[in-house]
Amino acid sequence: RGISMTATFDLLIVGGGVNGCGIARDAAGRGLSTLVVEKGDLASATSSGSTKLFHGGLRYLEHFEIKMVREALGEREDLLRAMPHISWPLRFVLPCHPDMRFDSTTPASRLLGILMPWAKGRRPRLLIRMGLFLYDHLGRKNILPGTASLRLRDLPEGAPLKDEFKHAYEYSDCWAEDSRLVALNARDAVERGATVRTRTEAIGASVENGVWKVALRDTVTGAESQAEAKLVVNAAGPWAGHVAADSLGIRDGVHLRLVRGSHIVTKRLFDHDKCYFLQGSDGRIVFMIPYETDFTLIGTTDVDHGDADTAPECTDEERDYMIDFVNGYLKNPISADDVVWTYSGVRPLYCDGDGRASEATRDYVLRMDRSMGAPALSIFGGKLTTYRRLAERAVGEIAAEFEGTPGPWTAGAPLPGGDFPVDGFETLVSELRAGFGFLTEIWARRLVRAYGTEARAVMGDAASAGDLGEDFGATLTQREVEWLMEREFARTAEDVVWRRSKLGLRMTPEQISHLDQWMSQRAGAAGGD
Repeated sequence: RGISMTATFDLLIVGGGVNGCGIARDAAGRGLSTLVVEKGDLASATSSGSTKLFHGGLRYLEHFEIKMVREALGEREDLLRAMPHISWPLRFVLPCHPDMRFDSTTPASRLLGILMPWAKGRRPRLLIRMGLFLYDHLGRKNILPGTASLRLRDLPEGAPLKDEFKHAYEYSDCWAEDSRLVALNARDAVERGATVRTRTEAIGASVENGVWKVALRDTVTGAESQAEAKLVVNAAGPWAGHVAADSLGIRDGVHLRLVRGSHIVTKRLFDHDKCYFLQGSDGRIVFMIPYETDFTLIGTTDVDHGDADTAPECTDEERDYMIDFVNGYLKNPISADDVVWTYSGVRPLYCDGDGRASEATRDYVLRMDRSMGAPALSIFGGKLTTYRRLAERAVGEIAAEFEGTPGPWTAGAPLPGGDFPVDGFETLVSELRAGFGFLTEIWARRLVRAYGTEARAVMGDAASAGDLGEDFGATLTQREVEWLMEREFARTAEDVVWRRSKLGLRMTPEQISHLDQWMSQRAGAAGGD
């Protein structure tokens, strides 16, 4: 569908990732007319390729990124309260061993090399405990417990580990369903008046009489249209530098360092719900995280990625690196045959200096530019955990261009389905099963994790599983797919089974292909109407 040539939006946001959709939600909630254009699906790039954690970033303390860590830690509990269906607390087990070392390139390792040369780059337990003490006290904690010491020998946390690991520390962070976070921000933005167009690429822009005229192209049909906006927000993630220079004509020398983080997924490797924070002899860290009930998520790597247009994929070398890494800890080693899925994301790191990946800040940078005759705000970098704060700050800068814009409002405001207490998940599951007796425990839990208090609306008036329409497999039904198409911008099977959910781990290729055909036919029929 084209966009009216006569309509002029306050904001046109390029990029449907977590930053773009977070800004759209905040701006729409302040009464600014907002259009989001995304050339693929929502969260189809960096925002679906994360390690899926709301965390301060314990390892960033070694880079002395204190401000960024404090901001992220301060956000965790606000985010938990706003989205307790798609985010929940996790405990992280950090096993200790004398061979654990710092990454030799970090500022902390260089400083300790001067102050403690006898340590020879090692991470002593006392130093780790000091870091965790700082981590505990940089952020507010009313929900999340602090650090504790564990003697692994007689605990479930020690069972999967080699006997040489006798001691560990345990600390708190949070899980986050990254792709659903983006979709729910987009949906809430639309409910507050925004317009969201996926599969729509911004292909050029010019300024006339102080107003941006942005040329758009439908990436499915090829149809072109135009939209006008008083201000453009460049939230294109890995493509932000390209959009600024080539589409908007802004040339301010911004350099992005693209770093690929790859992950592997295996069958479940341990019988408890805690995560592992594993330190390597090379100074890097890798997480092992309980994933989708029956699996374990392992990641991430940190590899230069040359071109944003090259789809990131986990290489055999990255896969083998992570396997070897965790096998240094596991009593029962794994192999490539145990990997059931891999995924990768590209982190666009803002570089203001020599460009070494380890020295590029993980914090975000906002750049307002008026050189073209109308304001354009570019977003560089950022973390999943600080997306709301980034959006709030960005809209604060945008508001200066629009007199009378209200102030911040998103802190603690629930996303769709998140209007229940942090400890209310089990109650919601029980109530859903009581209302829909045909739901199994696993099915009900999946629905509440995805939709929270809206799970009842997804089920509608169904009195039996048959009332939900076609069964596509793995508890995915026609009723739910229609909800995702009508409310959450899904257009293909990939959108549904790898981003709005992870049911692709449980569905066969034939089931996914059939779903894709069904969605295509339904979208065609809807277009014909």
